[in-house]
Amino acid sequence: MLFSKARWSVLPQCVRSISSKALLNETEEFMVTTYARPPQVFVKGDGTYMWDAEGNKMLDFTAGIAVTCLGHSNKEIAKIMFEQGNTLVHSSNLYFNEYTPQLSQKIVQATKQSGAMKDASRLFVCNSGSEANEAAIKFARKYGKQVSEDKIEVLAFKGGFHGRTYGSLSATCNPKYQAPFAPMVPGFKYSSINDMVALDEITDKTCAVIVEPIQGEGGINPCSAEWLKSVRQKCDSVGALLIYDEIQCGLGRTGDLWAHKAAGPDAHPDILTMAKALGNGYPIGATMVSEKVNNVLKVGDHGTTYGGNPLGCRIGLYVLSQLTSPELMANVTKISDLIVDRANSWISKYPNLVTEVRGRGLLLGVQLSTAPDAVLAHARDSGLLVITAGTNTLRLVPALNITEEDAVKGLDILEAALEKNQ
Repeated sequence: MLFSKARWSVLPQCVRSISSKALLNETEEFMVTTYARPPQVFVKGDGTYMWDAEGNKMLDFTAGIAVTCLGHSNKEIAKIMFEQGNTLVHSSNLYFNEYTPQLSQKIVQATKQSGAMKDASRLFVCNSGSEANEAAIKFARKYGKQVSEDKIEVLAFKGGFHGRTYGSLSATCNPKYQAPFAPMVPGFKYSSINDMVALDEITDKTCAVIVEPIQGEGGINPCSAEWLKSVRQKCDSVGALLIYDEIQCGLGRTGDLWAHKAAGPDAHPDILTMAKALGNGYPIGATMVSEKVNNVLKVGDHGTTYGGNPLGCRIGLYVLSQLTSPELMANVTKISDLIVDRANSWISKYPNLVTEVRGRGLLLGVQLSTAPDAVLAHARDSGLLVITAGTNTLRLVPALNITEEDAVKGLDILEAALEKNQ
């Protein structure tokens, strides 16, 4: 390893006397092989850093895939977990608890105050982004069937990613994810973002269009404001709902509470899904709907056992209070400008390797001309964690409260990795 062995004073008991390799040798065979991971076991996080079982300190530009927006082991969230864990964690949705209604109210109010989703009205709280999208698809199907039994089609887009459950996977137009589990849920169609011809796919049989305002997993691909406005207009003309999946691009990641705000009120959605950052690592998601969507839903149409539990919703309330802070959003903009300026300089420095920089806020993609494996490995060996998206895209999604010092440190490591592998 190229980085120094920076350690903290006390390792957790379960790994204090065992290495990453030894632990994996003993236990990895019991895990389903759905991921290809580097052979490191992480045991501690603090802010924008994580440590493995050997005590190696890693600067994290992944934030748990755009999840830990307020950094690892956030002290206020840890305090909430302790207090609420000693008070009430779960009561089921057979009863009200004090935090789910408050979180619903605060998200709707903050959304309107931010200048996004002007018709935001109510929230369904669940456990994950896939579940949030499942709810959105179900709600849209019921909305369409109130008009006609044939109004069930959902238009999704190439490069989009909406989850791994069957409904959300059916909206994810990627053969790699879909083919092993075909056939998909019927009624899904696919087109391309930023293509006006794609709007012809929105017909009287369309109940909904689902799209990420900025595609995350697909390679950090922003939808243009003009195109989103045209999608909204076409949806209105045929009576279809517009669903924005802001699971990765929402909740402050672009410097606004919601990414679609930049497209203006003529592009606002009927349904908006969220997860990832809302719990800063605690599993929570939500589906926000307009009143016209809520009006077709009845008791028993949908449900969840864990969703909306007091612990998750209390954490969500705290996270939201931070994500609506002007100071935090100003930091997103400041660090974004720093990263974009530096990344753009790599296009001229390494013209055979770096071709483009895309994205907004701290959802940024650096496009490479070749596979990034060697760059990732060199960065990791030098103490920086970076992930990819799409095809050969380096995805930069650090915590929203990352300091300028840590951002520069990470960029220095990444530039050295690019230089070595150009």
